[in-house]
Amino acid sequence: MRLLIAQVLEDEDGVNFKKVSLVRLPIRLGQEAFTDKKISDDTYTRFIQGMMAYKYLLEVHQVVAFKACATSAMREAKNGKKIVDEIKDRTGIDVEIIDGKVEAAYIFNGHFHDQLDNDSNYIYVDVGGGSTEVTILSNGQIKSSKSFKIGTIRLLNDMVTDTDWAKMKAWIKAQTKSLDHVEMIGSGGNINKLYKLAGKSTPRPMLYHELKQIKNELSTLSFEQRMKKYKLNPDRSDVIVLAGEIYFSAMKWSDASIIHVPKIGLTDGIVMDLYQKHIGGNN
Repeated sequence: MRLLIAQVLEDEDGVNFKKVSLVRLPIRLGQEAFTDKKISDDTYTRFIQGMMAYKYLLEVHQVVAFKACATSAMREAKNGKKIVDEIKDRTGIDVEIIDGKVEAAYIFNGHFHDQLDNDSNYIYVDVGGGSTEVTILSNGQIKSSKSFKIGTIRLLNDMVTDTDWAKMKAWIKAQTKSLDHVEMIGSGGNINKLYKLAGKSTPRPMLYHELKQIKNELSTLSFEQRMKKYKLNPDRSDVIVLAGEIYFSAMKWSDASIIHVPKIGLTDGIVMDLYQKHIGGNN
């Protein structure tokens, strides 16, 4: 669970979003949603506690507009709808369960497009716990988008089949085969960490062999060794190699030689969407 609070700064040069606070809680709803198809009472209690904490933080920061979204874990949990209804009653926060296409739409709003070269081709990959969202962009436009049930928590629980991998491979190859010089854009906490561990810094892209090197280096270490050597949190240490494999596979299948890591994800897209709606409401 993540809470991003941002301040909007407007001046003659445009609009900037300044990160005020980012609070990350390791609730990991997908651990049960994907394996048991429901959220347990214990996890639900922690979920409620986390949402109550977020509610108070929103009040302390005097946030004027907010939006809460749930993705693949809540989509698959049989009691997902019941839980979001109870959260609304307990906290006043209305959690919207969104699908993969809506996730992509939040990320690919106008602000994100401003950072792209309209003459280039991109494959955008966002890896989550339950799914991987893949979007193909060409000439500044979204060509196609698809969500695959391949995520770090599913891989951790041995829930991804060879057929699942084959489907993603075939789709990526089919969507990119006619495109010249495809570059990848990666988002998500794991690619941000891999980027940092590889010694990269914005705006330099990470090269194919650099991602391969750090992924392979991490894979030779145990869970405890990764935490100790790279100072990783437990809930990052157990999935970062799995995430790296997804990103690396997508690079290989699309023949992308570099990956950009702009550190823009779903939470950033929601903030930008809220701002655009606020501006539209004031016009």
